[in-house]
Amino acid sequence: MDFQKLCTFESFQQVWSHYGYGGNLKDVIEQEFSRIKEITYLDHAAATLYPESLVRDYCQDISRNLYGNPHSHSPCSRLTHDTVERVRYRILQHFNVTPEEYSVIFTSGCTAALKLVAESFPWRPQTESEVGSLYCYLTDSHTSVVGIRGLASGWGVVALSVSPQEVENKAKDEAQGEGDIYQTPHLFCYPAQSNFSGRKYPLSYVKGIQARRLYPACEHQGRWFVLLDAASHVSCSHLNLQDCPADFIPISFYKMFGFPTGLGALLIHNGAAGMLKKTYFGGGTAAAYLSGEDYYVQAENISDRFEDGTISFLDIIALHHSFEALYRITGGMHNIEQHTFGLAHYTYMLLSSLCHGNGRPVAQIYTEGQFESPSTQGAILNFNLVDSHGQIIGYSQVDRMASLYNIHIRTGCFCNTGACQSFLGITNQQMKRNLQAGHVCGDSIDLVDGQPTGSVRISFGYMSTFEDCQKFLNFVAECFVEKPVTVDQVRLEKLKTATAGAQSTNEDPQIRITSEEIHKVDEKKKKQPTEASLRGCGHRDSHSHGEAYTLTNIYIYPIKSCGAYEVHDWPLGPLGLLYDRGWMVVNGNGVCLSQKRETRLCLIRPQVHLASNKLLLQASGMDTISVPLENNDQMHTSYRVCQTKVCGDRVEILDCGDEAASWLSDFLGQPCRLIRQSPDFTRNMKKRPNRAATSTSLSLVNEAQYLMINHASVELIQKLMSSSQNYSEGDQLLDTQKVISRFRANLVIAGGEPFEENNWSHLIIGNTQFMVQGHCERCQMVGVDQDTGTKTKEPLMSLSAYCTGKVTFGVYLTHQLPDESTTATFLSVGSLVQPEPQSS
Repeated sequence: MDFQKLCTFESFQQVWSHYGYGGNLKDVIEQEFSRIKEITYLDHAAATLYPESLVRDYCQDISRNLYGNPHSHSPCSRLTHDTVERVRYRILQHFNVTPEEYSVIFTSGCTAALKLVAESFPWRPQTESEVGSLYCYLTDSHTSVVGIRGLASGWGVVALSVSPQEVENKAKDEAQGEGDIYQTPHLFCYPAQSNFSGRKYPLSYVKGIQARRLYPACEHQGRWFVLLDAASHVSCSHLNLQDCPADFIPISFYKMFGFPTGLGALLIHNGAAGMLKKTYFGGGTAAAYLSGEDYYVQAENISDRFEDGTISFLDIIALHHSFEALYRITGGMHNIEQHTFGLAHYTYMLLSSLCHGNGRPVAQIYTEGQFESPSTQGAILNFNLVDSHGQIIGYSQVDRMASLYNIHIRTGCFCNTGACQSFLGITNQQMKRNLQAGHVCGDSIDLVDGQPTGSVRISFGYMSTFEDCQKFLNFVAECFVEKPVTVDQVRLEKLKTATAGAQSTNEDPQIRITSEEIHKVDEKKKKQPTEASLRGCGHRDSHSHGEAYTLTNIYIYPIKSCGAYEVHDWPLGPLGLLYDRGWMVVNGNGVCLSQKRETRLCLIRPQVHLASNKLLLQASGMDTISVPLENNDQMHTSYRVCQTKVCGDRVEILDCGDEAASWLSDFLGQPCRLIRQSPDFTRNMKKRPNRAATSTSLSLVNEAQYLMINHASVELIQKLMSSSQNYSEGDQLLDTQKVISRFRANLVIAGGEPFEENNWSHLIIGNTQFMVQGHCERCQMVGVDQDTGTKTKEPLMSLSAYCTGKVTFGVYLTHQLPDESTTATFLSVGSLVQPEPQSS
């Protein structure tokens, strides 16, 4: 049995029986989640997906009923008030408590709930007669939890981070709260489930801290309150507050239901609510106040007291339909917990057993246990992939490759630096050095000095299917495993045996795998070109230093992400090739469309006619239309000026009118508009070119004014593709021109050795000097056939394997034009290229 046979539903069922919700899950997906067809969504820990019936029912509700501001007393306002109160009760019922025990305070999300506690907690600084308050939090905590220390420190409060091991290792045998003469309030915060690894921390910690038996409460006198961060836990698991009566529980509803977003809640134990002190008060929170005197009486009702202003009542009403849909589809949180854990567990089993052809493991998984039980592990799997030499593969490379396969994952540190440091072994000093090296939270710098700065996370939701596991595992085996794919059979059997204790059934048939079956491989495909061999081809022999280079092709891309327009000679402007990436297509919400989201953009073939001052829009089956190249005064005043973002940069843009919008919308099948960068707006490169006195201005390009590639590098890629074991007999290789079109360069040169351009600092083409600004890390668009507008499987196994992350392909250039030029500067095909290598 080979690896593919392991990735079957039959094999999964032999390991885990709690799948689905008693019906046909495929029917549920087709009816409720048809929009994710062909998509493998594995980022439910960030935001889960909403069923279509939820939105339909909600829209019918607000269409049929008149909901007014609940602060009024009209009939429509009373309807809103009563509906909101019903939702509050539904929330408490979900967590098995009553309004007599807990109150629900609506916030904009979990972070806002945490901030509310931080701002209202009665922190006490240390005095001569009394100890000061402590703010303690588990090192495995979300950024929003750690951030409370910033506010607490303003009160002179000591913040103490506690490792998970210390909580129980330093515990006392007996509770320490009896006879405590100090009532200094302290706050301890920990996650019910780690958003990094999915580890579930014991809910018994709540009572243990409150009774001062667990560390750090056992060593510090005073009254201890517990803030249980439940945002990650409640997405796929039941939380019974009768068992763990935490004082404060923040949650975000989009992690539970997918809709609505921007809405969360703080559940407050009524016994702890009285000690919270607010300084700011907004509309609806005051029982009475005077404008001319410092007189204010807070509302008696706890929820009213903390909900400043008008709550988001229409979103709250949506929660009713969210609960209805969740229970109707799944039957409840216990079923969701069993279903999602089974998927995560099976993925963990196979991924942790997967090996390269030389026997080395493929993944380094970050978990405390081995996914023994849904009571200790959530539906989150965190890992880094490792190559056959034991080197970490950067998470950005995995992310880019996953996007090519339409697999949606999350990478980085997941707003949990403490867990990231602990699992990856990153010291505080290393974190600071990484920052000095340019790495910040949320960027794509995945390796610094060969060491990972983050990892890859996949997570499951109640609508996840076995096919999601299957596609992900096959993706890893296809793209990141040095063939032949092998499996650590001993480890797999051990994990399978341990699974029996994690579910009620004892039926656990063995999966039989023989070494002979695992190691079958076509002998013709055994030799694998390595990254080292590819990089080594980029070094020139000294005798070739005088070889001539010429410019063979010039391409402009008038509309960002649309088809290329090849020219023989072309003028240069202040932003690069004249009119290159001067326009772009945005969707109905004004967000830039690229081939990563809409592959058919490449079928739009724009042409620039300088003589007639027109940009022509052409596509098969469509009439040709035109828009002006330059905006006259009348157009400038009539066209709508707005703003959008390109690669994180704010850009001022002009709308190009309804005719172009209608043409694009008809062709792409969705509301679109054509916009261009405003001529009055200047966008500069984030990094100033070397030795440049001023910043370099950009059009709507991603990184720099030009991208240049080398024919010799393309030919090497083709050679490696043909020798790759990923190719089967009968597969058709891409010709040189198709490979060049995939990389969407502006300039193509010929001459010299493959990847030699990576070692240049300057070059002159014709009479124009260019500076090399860096190397291009390839993105998903190398997997888009520029002739058909489809994502093809072949580049995923070949072009991407060598050009996404492992090596850069192409170099970014900026030009140096004369400060005052009376004549236009042109580039022409056939021009001599004179490189200047980097000084050693």
